Amino acid sequence: MNAKSALDLMESSSEVHFSGFHMDGFEKREANTEQPTTSATDMYKQPFIIGVAGGAASGKKTVCDMIIQQLHDQRVVLVNQDSFYNNLTEEEVTRVQDYNFDHPDAFDTEQLLLVMDKLKRGEAVDIPKYDFKSCKTDVLRRVNPSDVIILEGILVFHDPRVRELMSMKIFVDTDADVRLARRIRRDTNEKGRDIGTVLDQYSKFVKPAFDDFILPTKKYADIIIPRGGDNHVACDLIVQHIRTKLGQHDLCKIYPNLYVIQTTFQIRGMHTLIRDAQITKHDFVFYADRLIRLVVEHGLGHLPFTEKQVITPTGSVYTGVDFCKRLCGVSVIRSGESMENALRACCKGIKIGKILIHREGDNGQQLIYEKLPMDISDRHVLLLDPILGTGNSAVQAISLLIRKGVPESNIIFLNLISAPLGVHVVCKKFPKIKIVTSEIEIGLNKDFRVIPGMGEFGDRYFGTDDDEQLVVPSQ
Repeated sequence: MNAKSALDLMESSSEVHFSGFHMDGFEKREANTEQPTTSATDMYKQPFIIGVAGGAASGKKTVCDMIIQQLHDQRVVLVNQDSFYNNLTEEEVTRVQDYNFDHPDAFDTEQLLLVMDKLKRGEAVDIPKYDFKSCKTDVLRRVNPSDVIILEGILVFHDPRVRELMSMKIFVDTDADVRLARRIRRDTNEKGRDIGTVLDQYSKFVKPAFDDFILPTKKYADIIIPRGGDNHVACDLIVQHIRTKLGQHDLCKIYPNLYVIQTTFQIRGMHTLIRDAQITKHDFVFYADRLIRLVVEHGLGHLPFTEKQVITPTGSVYTGVDFCKRLCGVSVIRSGESMENALRACCKGIKIGKILIHREGDNGQQLIYEKLPMDISDRHVLLLDPILGTGNSAVQAISLLIRKGVPESNIIFLNLISAPLGVHVVCKKFPKIKIVTSEIEIGLNKDFRVIPGMGEFGDRYFGTDDDEQLVVPSQ
C-alpha cells in the first residue's frame, strides 16, 4: 500500500511515560453543587488520542518517544498494548514457546477498553505492567488523565471499538529484515530468550501474525510512517498537527471568528492563581494583569498591517510591517477598565471610550452611559470586558458601536474567560467580529454566573464590596 501524501494525512485526522507537567497527587475534581447550564461531560476537555500500530520492533516506541519529546509542554501519557496481555496459566507457562503472543486473542481487549474509556473521561486509572518472564501481571501503575494519550501496540487497530477512540491513527512501516534484527536484539537482551527460540517464534508466530492480523490494519491508518523513528520529517508534521488540534477548542471549529490563545503551563498556572478564592488582592491583580496583557497582544495581532521597509543600523534593508494607526479601546464599565492599562502599555497614546450597561442577573438590556471618541466610526475598536457570560451586555455594547458607525468587521472583543452561551449569542448575532479569549468555561449556574469562573472580577480587581455604590462619571 502506498503511503498517503503528507498534506492529505494532516487533514485526516507496559510503561507509562509523562511529558511536561505531571501531578502525582492529581484528584478528580469534585462536582460543583451548582449545576451548570452546559453538559456535565464538558467538565473535562476531551484528550487527543493517538493510536500507533505496526509490526513488532518496527520502531513504534521510538516514534512515540519523539512525539512525547516535542510535546514537552503538554501532559502526555503513553499506554502500551503489551500491558494488557492475558495472564498465562501454569500449563501455558510450561509451554510458553507454543504460545502466540502476536494473536489478537492474546490481549485482554475488554480491560484495555475500560482503561481507555476512563482516561478519555478524565479519570485516573491503574494500568497493569506485564512481566514477560513470568507471563503474568506483576504490578499496577497509577496513570493520571492527560491532554494527549498515545496507545501503542502491534494490534491497536484490530478491534473497531479501540479504533473509534482514536483521534489519529499512525502505522509505522519498517522493512521485515530490520524488524527481525531488532527483535533478536530486544528479545535476547530484555526478555532473556536465546536466538534459536526467537527465530523459531518468528517463523512460527510473528511473521504469520503480521501477515494475517497486523498488515491488514494498515488500511485504517491516517498516517503511514516509512522507516519508523528515522523519519524525522513525518514526526515533525505529526506534532504540528497535534498542536493545532490541541489549540482548537470545539467552539473554534463552529465559529471561525473565535480565537482562544494557545494554552501553556504558564497560562494555566496564572488561571489557577486568579481563580483561587484565597488569593490576596495584590496577587490577583498581578497575575490578572499578566493574562490581560497576553490577550491584548494576541488581539492586536488581528489588526490589519501594511508592509514597511526600514534601514537598520548596519545599513541593511529590513522588510517588516507597520502597525494599524486608526484604533481605539472601549471598556465596559467597570470590569473592562481593568484591561485599559495593558492596552495603553501596548498602544502608546491610544484613545479609550467607556460604556456602562445595567446587567442585573441575566438581563443586560439597559444602556446607562457611553462616552466614545467622536471619530470612532473611522477606527478599529478593541472592546474590553474580562468576562463573557450570557452575552447580553456584549450584544448591547457591540450594537451601540455599530449604531455609531463602526463596521462589524472592525470590532475585536477581548476577554479573559468566555462561557459557551455567551460565545454562541455573540458569534451568531455578529459573525464578522472577532472574539479573543484565554479560556472557554464550563457554562453558567442558575444565577447566570460563569463557572468555574473567578467571581466578581471588578470587585476582586479593584478591592470593592458587592454593596459598594458605583459612581457614574458625569457626561
